[in-house]
Amino acid sequence: MAEQLSLNLPARPALGRDDFFVTPANAVALGLIERWPDWSGRKLVLIGPEGAGKTHLTHVWAALSGGGIVAASDLPEADIPTLARSPVAVEDVPAIAGRRSAEQALFHLHNLVLAEGHSLLLSGQSEPGQWKLSLPDLASRMQGTTVARLDQPDDMLLTALLAKLFADRQLVPTPGTIPYLLRRMDRSFAAARALVERLDRASLSQKRPITRAFAAKVLNAN
Repeated sequence: MAEQLSLNLPARPALGRDDFFVTPANAVALGLIERWPDWSGRKLVLIGPEGAGKTHLTHVWAALSGGGIVAASDLPEADIPTLARSPVAVEDVPAIAGRRSAEQALFHLHNLVLAEGHSLLLSGQSEPGQWKLSLPDLASRMQGTTVARLDQPDDMLLTALLAKLFADRQLVPTPGTIPYLLRRMDRSFAAARALVERLDRASLSQKRPITRAFAAKVLNAN
């Protein structure tokens, strides 16, 4: 069968509160996000493995608090005083480890946001003590912050995640496909994302709907 040229079109993730499926793997973290006015010291660190939903929860928090979102790596070029005029979330703090200008910018933002009476959300994959920040004062402030953890997915969350990832790509797998995938995939967020992308590409190139039989064929292909 002739294959169609596949286009690498970006998926459009749904990042609203109603799109966040709650299970024991993320309920505590969500609860802390929703109670953001009560954070100790008005700040929180959100951690979890790649694809666990940190960005999704960050957007949920931004919608609740009216805060802004900035990547840690963009801080050296950011207008720190303007950012500090409202609550702010800084994503992927470990990415700036050893980058003195970025660490100094985050330290300045941290102090200014709190001095202005606003809240600060920070994210990374691991505990703040493992972020390898080189600025001692910044590292100590990160390590002294309350941590909200997103765990690896349980069955309920992995099922919901697969359904959401397909929906983000405007794909509708037939009944039985997701349970079939759940029994055969590596149980991680990263594996779920890679699997849905693989099925999407195969479906587009072969002009086939995503069924249980088609999924089996793709999974068994060399």
